[in-house]
Amino acid sequence: MPAKRRLIVSCAAALALSLLAGGGIAGRPTSGPDSVDGAAPGPARTAGATAHGAYLDYGPEGVGRMADLSRWLGGAELRVGHTYLPGDLWVNIEGAPRFLDAWAEWRRADEDRMFVLNVPMLERNEERLPDEEVRTLLRAGAAGEYDEHFTRLAERLVGLGVPDTVIVLGWEMNGTTYTHRCGPDPASWKAYWERIVTAMRAVPGQEFRFDFTPSRGRDAVPWTECYPGDDVVDIVGMDSYDQPPGETFDDQVADPYGLQKHVDFAAEHGKPISFPEWGLFRNGDNPAYMRRMLEWIDRHDPLYQTVTDYCPHGVWQCTSNPRSSEVFRTMMTSMAAPSGPTPDPTPTVTPDPSPAPPEPAPSPSPAATPSVRPSPPVAPASPAPGNEAPPSRGWCVTVPFAHWLGPRLREREICFRR
Repeated sequence: MPAKRRLIVSCAAALALSLLAGGGIAGRPTSGPDSVDGAAPGPARTAGATAHGAYLDYGPEGVGRMADLSRWLGGAELRVGHTYLPGDLWVNIEGAPRFLDAWAEWRRADEDRMFVLNVPMLERNEERLPDEEVRTLLRAGAAGEYDEHFTRLAERLVGLGVPDTVIVLGWEMNGTTYTHRCGPDPASWKAYWERIVTAMRAVPGQEFRFDFTPSRGRDAVPWTECYPGDDVVDIVGMDSYDQPPGETFDDQVADPYGLQKHVDFAAEHGKPISFPEWGLFRNGDNPAYMRRMLEWIDRHDPLYQTVTDYCPHGVWQCTSNPRSSEVFRTMMTSMAAPSGPTPDPTPTVTPDPSPAPPEPAPSPSPAATPSVRPSPPVAPASPAPGNEAPPSRGWCVTVPFAHWLGPRLREREICFRR
């Protein structure tokens, strides 16, 4: 992910009109049906009920950018706020003090909004622990050793007034990126998931929905082997970036564990679908992918979708994908149009969104999951003398730049302000 940069948005009416003429907008004819699109319809839902959003930043900056992105999309209705809990220490997986406050405030401001929170299942979640150690940790979780951490998280979310949070628990479990991966012991992983859900559902006042979200494709293990059961899953999601397996979008649909399987599997289990993470990646600025993915979303009506908007995946905060950005803006302006009066469509220049999230290091192989992201802002359990937490309107975090950008860059402290 990039260091600090300025975001320049260039808008041209002629380009917008040409894209409109090309079709692919909700309610308009598309370029034709997907050659392999024959998915079951899934649970009955109101047409066009998809809640749209984007991942824009972990902390309060992400909340603030929601309004800017909506304006860039001509006033499009963005109803989903999406962030991730830190996966370094249990105290942060429990909901670090002040980390969730801004998101909870945003969610409470409108009853139609949805808060989506990715929750790691284990601490040291991005430390590349060996399979043997992961297996031991999964078995400990399945035996109930970590229940208390998830009970505390559930109590914190209820206390913040967001008891209906969508919990994306143990995401991309079919890969190798995270400690909370399924591959070393699928049976224990499924039992551990069940314990977490049971512990969080036991908290009075909760209305959580739990989203089972693998990455597209087989990856290290078929994601169907990790499914913990209909009684402890509410949504079947998929993280899907423009990368192998699948050279073309049709390939990404037809892959044995691809987009078609995702929709069919959810329908078989009576669950709505979601796309918590998706976007561009190894194929670069690919407007054909962007159009086809948005058409797929529009056709299959997921409960929610949140595009990953940082480089190399994004289209608003990332200037590296101008053609895909034009497609996204044109189609999303229609797909997420507000239900009230039509907003002024005059293009606006997006303000510099402050330091954008750092760029992820390339995955070790083309088939590896792309969504390696930096650790979110961490609230230290015991600040060192002279490094106490700032006042309640902000916090400081130590960011491991070397982990993402190479050993030449040392850790730095960054302060976040509302």
